[in-house]
Amino acid sequence: MKKHLFPLFLFVLSANVQAQQDFFAIAGKDTSSIVFSDFRVMDVVNGTSGEKLFSADATAKVFSQERKGNVSEDKNSYGNSQSVTMAALAYDPMNNNLVYMPMFSSNIYILNAKTKDITLVENTVTKVTSCDINSHITRMTAGYDGNIYALNNAGTQLIQISKKGGQYTVNDLGIIKDDASNGKNSFTAMETGFGGDMVADAENNFYVFSASGNVFKIIAKELKAKFVGKISGIPEHYSVNGSAVNAKGKVVIASAKGDRLYEVDLETLQAKPLPGEEKPHIYDLASKYFANDRASSINTLANIDIYPTKVDEHLINVNVNDKAIKGNLILTVFDISGKNVMKQNLSVKDGSLNQQIYLKSLISGAYIVNITEESGKVLLNKKILVTE
Repeated sequence: MKKHLFPLFLFVLSANVQAQQDFFAIAGKDTSSIVFSDFRVMDVVNGTSGEKLFSADATAKVFSQERKGNVSEDKNSYGNSQSVTMAALAYDPMNNNLVYMPMFSSNIYILNAKTKDITLVENTVTKVTSCDINSHITRMTAGYDGNIYALNNAGTQLIQISKKGGQYTVNDLGIIKDDASNGKNSFTAMETGFGGDMVADAENNFYVFSASGNVFKIIAKELKAKFVGKISGIPEHYSVNGSAVNAKGKVVIASAKGDRLYEVDLETLQAKPLPGEEKPHIYDLASKYFANDRASSINTLANIDIYPTKVDEHLINVNVNDKAIKGNLILTVFDISGKNVMKQNLSVKDGSLNQQIYLKSLISGAYIVNITEESGKVLLNKKILVTE
């Protein structure tokens, strides 16, 4: 019996290490003001910090998208890749990139988490001025559609950062306004709605967590922020500066003032502290997960899968290697609104199938691939991102 314990331990350890690579933070130094320290991996199971990916003291190699070459930056300015005032971060899992913006700058930076190379996107769409706190970008997240979204303090600019043909483009989606029901809990007022961070859900709407602990839901199609409620279970003067969804669908929050990490149930807004006693200064959090994700990689059998998940040639491969799977299967593709956009029958012989599927007429965006038996039993749900 004992001989099985060590491999099992390795399996659990490997799964935990993998999970830790899904969660990232902008960390600060132990000071009363915002002073960027590093980008780091977070272990949100144990509420502790992990590997430091890139620090304020590291040598930065910055490539300018506009100038098509490496550039040297003024480290004494607010607009550089290691600026002291960092407060907006998102993770792009398809490219293993960290996307971020300094508070006093409109510059967008793309840090490759593996190579540590940085791409500068000279953004002329966002209007950030150093003297106007309303204009500072303080919230950022990956959307369910594969794009990155960022929002300034006052909600006057919701921007979309997309990658097409190897180039990043920026679009201004408009002004976020208060829902008529918000009353005194205004999204656009400093004391109730500013700062914090945001997360996305599976309908590509957003939840903004303000520094004061208020939570607003932004319906993307309407550009309105509706007050949801206030987080309970955190210390009275806790400043919410980072938020990201974990693998369980809960929202992890962190504070720039140096405090424990908390896990928040989005339905009840009840928070509970994560087990670690560490109190890091966290300016922003990012992950690859989404709230209310109906396709959380349901896979009832280990030997059925589809690949790649980032589809740039409109082709995916379906692989089955399981004697328990027999006969005909049904592959269905849904868009993020739940609309059936494609269906195809598959035939498994002797528990084996390796078939290439052409995703004809699918435009760029996020989709859910669903594979079922003829009886309706779900074998696989998996999100894919179709790109140009």
